[in-house]
Amino acid sequence: MSKTKTKSKFKLKNYISYIMVIAVLGVSVILQLTGNLQRSASTLLVQIAYSIILAVSLNLVVGFLGELSLGHAGFMCVGAYLGGYIAIQLSNVIGSKLLVLIISMLAGGVIAAIFGLIVGLPALRLKGDYLAIVTLAFGEIVRTIFKNLDVFGKAMGLRTNTIKYDTRNDTSLYIVAFVVVLIVLFMINNLIRSKHGRAITAIRDNEIAAKAMGINVTFYKLFVFVFSAFFAGVAGVIYAHYITPVQYSVFSYNYSIEILVMVVLGGMASINGSIVSAALITIINFELQSKLSGDLAALKYLIYALILICLVIFNNAPAFTRIKEKLAPRFIMARISDKKRKPEDISDDKGEWSNVPTKISMDEILSVDMQQGKEYVPDKPQKGGKKNG
Repeated sequence: MSKTKTKSKFKLKNYISYIMVIAVLGVSVILQLTGNLQRSASTLLVQIAYSIILAVSLNLVVGFLGELSLGHAGFMCVGAYLGGYIAIQLSNVIGSKLLVLIISMLAGGVIAAIFGLIVGLPALRLKGDYLAIVTLAFGEIVRTIFKNLDVFGKAMGLRTNTIKYDTRNDTSLYIVAFVVVLIVLFMINNLIRSKHGRAITAIRDNEIAAKAMGINVTFYKLFVFVFSAFFAGVAGVIYAHYITPVQYSVFSYNYSIEILVMVVLGGMASINGSIVSAALITIINFELQSKLSGDLAALKYLIYALILICLVIFNNAPAFTRIKEKLAPRFIMARISDKKRKPEDISDDKGEWSNVPTKISMDEILSVDMQQGKEYVPDKPQKGGKKNG
């Protein structure tokens, strides 16, 4: 029986995100080797890759932490400009383009994370609309600074000719970009499924209860914000190797809204949804740019606004709420009182519970460990109905 329980831990749904990315990468490589991959397709694949990184990393803040950030494009801007500048300097010393890309991605991500730390320390003490306003202002301030610095080309943008990949002839950039996507997904999925991920979602569900259980709310908020900023910086470096010049106008608040639409459209706290929506929106943008021009191209922002409005209305509809409750996974959010767990509920010799209530009231959560003030760490019950610790 214990072997059956061990096998059940390896669920296919936990690997869907990897399967989707590997499938796209595998098909693209096969088409490339057979000579059937169009030149424009490799360009589109690079855009899809960094869009997925942006959407998934923002979902950490918006979906899992429950904080609204509108400055994600600002962190990407930091990575693109500073990471791109570092790559240009390294290209004069290092002959390998791939090595330059890897080093600059790490450097750009770290610098963006430092900016995230600087912004997050004061901003995360705010809530709701105030946090959104601060992060929005950060994005606008950052791109304005880069616009007026001589070293970054001012309004003309940062020239990245020496590090730019010709995506129409050199398809190695999209392969590297998708490998980075897999690494990002691995790190984020492992974070979400760890005890730290459960602490983060507990903060989202009820910050007061999380504090009562001993969770360091300030630390986790700042950690997620910095972690997300790091990946946005990495996406910015990939962007800098994809296009020249890097222009400040790309990283406006409109782009932050576009990333937010990817998250909301795919589903809050849904990694798989973010991947699909990021790919779809990127493909739509790619097609619109090739078919529309001038004022007509700006219609996409109207479409994004309508999508957000419809999703908010639909999400709050009573009928949809009932559907979500029926489809919601059976999570145990906290340790519950002993009266809810009985010895006869134990299913096997490993002490796993088979008959545990799936709905737990906030009073039950608070009644267990509030007096002890300990950090919530799920315990595996021992045989005989006893708990560890």
